[in-house]
Amino acid sequence: MQSLFKNLKGDRLIWAIAALLAILSFLPVYSAASNLAYRGGGGNTFAFFIKHFVHLVLGFAIMYGIHKIPYRYFKGLSLVMIPIVLVLLGITMLQGTTIEGANASRWIQIPFVGMSFQTSTLAAVVLLVYVARYMSKIKDKEITFKESLLPLWTPVFLVLILILPANFSTTAIIFLMVLMLVFLGGYPLRYLAVIIGSGILVLTMFILIAKAFPDAMPNRVDTWMGRIESFSNPEDTEADYQIEKAKIAIATGGIQGVGPGKSMQKNFLPQSSSDFIFAIIIEEYGLIGGFVIMTLYLWLLFRIVIVSQKSDTIFGKLLVLGVGLPIVFQALINMAVAVELFPVTGQTLPLISSGGTSIWMTCLAIGIILSVSAKREEIKEREISEENPLEILSETL
Repeated sequence: MQSLFKNLKGDRLIWAIAALLAILSFLPVYSAASNLAYRGGGGNTFAFFIKHFVHLVLGFAIMYGIHKIPYRYFKGLSLVMIPIVLVLLGITMLQGTTIEGANASRWIQIPFVGMSFQTSTLAAVVLLVYVARYMSKIKDKEITFKESLLPLWTPVFLVLILILPANFSTTAIIFLMVLMLVFLGGYPLRYLAVIIGSGILVLTMFILIAKAFPDAMPNRVDTWMGRIESFSNPEDTEADYQIEKAKIAIATGGIQGVGPGKSMQKNFLPQSSSDFIFAIIIEEYGLIGGFVIMTLYLWLLFRIVIVSQKSDTIFGKLLVLGVGLPIVFQALINMAVAVELFPVTGQTLPLISSGGTSIWMTCLAIGIILSVSAKREEIKEREISEENPLEILSETL
C-alpha cells in the first residue's frame, strides 16, 4: 500500500477530495438504491452497493492510469478521438437504448460485457481537450473567424448536433464550457457573438423541425419545454412531482438529518440514487451533510484553478480548466435542481451519484488534471536538483 501511495503523482489534495467524495457516496447510494432494488432488483439492495463499488474501482483505475500519461500526449489523442467520438454519437442516435426508464437514446451497449455506456460524456471530455489544444496552438497568432471555422467550430457543432436530440442539458453545458474555454484562450469577442448567435439559430431551427415532425424525436422537445414551463410556473403541477418530493426530503432533513438509511422520499423519487441524490443526502444528513459535499466541490474548484495557474504551458492551463470546470459546474447544477433553483436537467452529482459512465468520465477528467500537476512537480524537482551541485556530481559519477 505504501508503494502505491509513492506512485501517486500530481496534486495530493485533488486525490484526497476525489477519494473523500467516493467514500461519502457509499451510504447515500446504498440507501437510495433500495427503491430501485424493490422495484426491479428483487429487493437485493447490496447488489447496487457492489455495482457502485465496482464502478468506483474502475474509475480510480482509469484516474491512476491517465495521470501517468504525460499530458502533452493528449494533444494528439484528441485529434484521433474526435472522429471516433462522432461515430459513437452517430451509433448512439441510431441504436441507443433507454436505461431505468429514461426516455432518451443516450446509451449504447458495450459488446460482450453487457454494460451500457453514455457516449455524450466521453464526447464532452474529448471535445474540450481538442478545443484546449487548438486554442493553445493559435495563442500567439492573429485569429480570424474564417481560419478557425473548419478546424475549431466544425467539430464542436457536429458533436453538439449529435447530442442535442437526446440530451439538451448536456449539449448546453458543453456549449457553455467551450465558449468559456475559447474566451479564456483569447478568442475575439466579436467572433464569439457570431458563434452564440449561430448556436441560438440552430437550436431554434431544431425545435421548429422537431415540432413539425414529432415522430422523428418523440417527446424530447416537449420534455424540455415542459420542464422549463414547470420551473417558471409558480403553481404546483403533476410535472413538479420529482422536485416536490426533493423539496420535502430537504425540508425533512433539517440541520442534522433523520439519520443514515432513514430517508422516506427515496421511496418516491424515481432517480433518487442519481439525479436527486443530493436531496437524499440532505434528508439523511441534514444541511451539515449538504454543506460538506458543497465544500468539497468548491475545494476541488480551488485546486483546479491552482493547478491551472501553475502549469508551465498554455495547453496545460487550458486543459485543466477545460476538463475540470465542467465537473464543478455539473455538481452545482445538480444541487441547484434539488432546491429548485434550476429546471430539472438529469445531470448527476459527480463521483457520488450511481452510474458507471458518469463516474468513469469524471475520473478520466481528474486523471488529466493530475497529469498536468504531476508534470509541474517533475519540473520543480528537477530545478531543485539542478540547484544542488552534489546532486549533479552524484549523477555524473
